[in-house]
Amino acid sequence: MGPKSIVGLAGALIVVLVTLSSVYIIPETHRGVLLRFGELIETDISAGLHFKVPVIDQVREFDIRLLTTDLPSRQYLTIEKKPLDVDSYIAWKIRNVDQFYRATGGDEYRASELLLSRVDNGLRDEFGVRTMVEVVSGQRDELMHTLRDRVNETSLKEFGIEVVDIRVKAIEFPGQVSQNVYRRMATEREKLAQEFRSRGRELAEGIRADADRQRTVILAEAFAKAEEMRGEGDAQAAQIYADAYSSNSEFYSFYRSLEAYQNTFANEDDIMVIDTDSDFLKFLKDPQGNR
Repeated sequence: MGPKSIVGLAGALIVVLVTLSSVYIIPETHRGVLLRFGELIETDISAGLHFKVPVIDQVREFDIRLLTTDLPSRQYLTIEKKPLDVDSYIAWKIRNVDQFYRATGGDEYRASELLLSRVDNGLRDEFGVRTMVEVVSGQRDELMHTLRDRVNETSLKEFGIEVVDIRVKAIEFPGQVSQNVYRRMATEREKLAQEFRSRGRELAEGIRADADRQRTVILAEAFAKAEEMRGEGDAQAAQIYADAYSSNSEFYSFYRSLEAYQNTFANEDDIMVIDTDSDFLKFLKDPQGNR
């Protein structure tokens, strides 16, 4: 290979290298800024193939997808001055690349620190005007939405960052406070259980008293009904006896005397002292009952 060929090959290689160093590609999930001697000359460069001046120009790329940052566990005081350990996180994305770069120098860590500082102060303020019950359950969603809107308004204006969501992962009581809270909760539950037991006993006594009253009424009504039926039976029996006597008084008298004899002399050891002229023995002396 001659000198001319070597020079030509070297020149072609230089051209290729210069061309490659003049071309850069921004991925679909990113946006870029172009710096010349460290000075910002182009911002919010969209995805695709772009050109720059080799050596002189420098490209910085930023992920515009949804990013999350965990807020280290912090302790906040409620309106009752009760401490709570809170773990939370922020979901955010770069909305304005130019403003983001100017405010943070394109440093995502710096952006996270700025957001964490504002969220930390916001949580402290929001917890400080709410009770423990409200922040633990009742108003947690409202608290997070209010804080997100407030932080998002300032972060968009100052950093070009959109705060999509702020969420509390866990709320816990510090050691001694947890024990006191659990002890108080147990006492309240025991008090509530005692109240329910007292109500149950009171209700049971009422039901038992009503049942006893109904039993007394039913027995009284049954006894009255039985006495009434017994009276009616006795009346019917007396009427039957009267009818039988009136239809054949001699036979009725004879029959009743036989029943009396049977009942009187049922036991062999029975002894009766009676006048032989008594009417009780008239049928023993004369079958016709004549004296």
